[in-house]
Amino acid sequence: MSKTRRAFLKEAGLKTAGMISAAAVGGVNAASTAPKDRAQKQNTTQVRKEQHCVVTGQTKSGKSVFVSQSAMAPVTAGMIPGVEFYRIWGSDTLVELPSEGRPPEQPQYFPPKNGFRFGMFSLPPATSAKASANQGPTSAQLEEMNQKLPGLLKFLEADHPGMHATDSVDFDVVIFGEVVLELDEGAEVVLKAGDCVIQNGTRHAWHNRSSERCVIAFSLVGADRLAKS
Repeated sequence: MSKTRRAFLKEAGLKTAGMISAAAVGGVNAASTAPKDRAQKQNTTQVRKEQHCVVTGQTKSGKSVFVSQSAMAPVTAGMIPGVEFYRIWGSDTLVELPSEGRPPEQPQYFPPKNGFRFGMFSLPPATSAKASANQGPTSAQLEEMNQKLPGLLKFLEADHPGMHATDSVDFDVVIFGEVVLELDEGAEVVLKAGDCVIQNGTRHAWHNRSSERCVIAFSLVGADRLAKS
């Protein structure tokens, strides 16, 4: 082999080694560039993790303990396809401590005066199939709503889907995705993950116009709405 050829191969080898070293410093290696691994990484970001709720309480001696830890099952209804509700915790009266950690009664979806609710709901992406706006709900769908989400229907406006106002102060936090909050006269604001809203008994509606599902956590505190003078 000539000296010129040996010199060329040596130089090419050094360049290749330098490229591999630079890729490693940049967080890239041969395995990560494989199509299979790239697909796995992409799929990982799309998987929705199972959501769990941990409840604590106190024993009679005053010791703090874990009462339960379980996956939360969403409530769905055929009348509003794709929407998921998580009725996690709540009470219609002032809670007394210490508590054994037993779930208080919360028969209605929204709290009464001095009551509270804690939960989450998720809205499907705008690209998902939706029921026809001109097709009214069936009697079976209305019955299902009343059983699974008692009291919610009476607050929803028939001529403006999703618009409602409750006698409560709501603390809302966007957990995942993006959502549009609509108020009176078409006023809107776009909220993204990490954004929060303090809803002071105002008339509002939530719209997911993005290509991803949106998840919102909320705490509702029942309030006393005074009659207009």
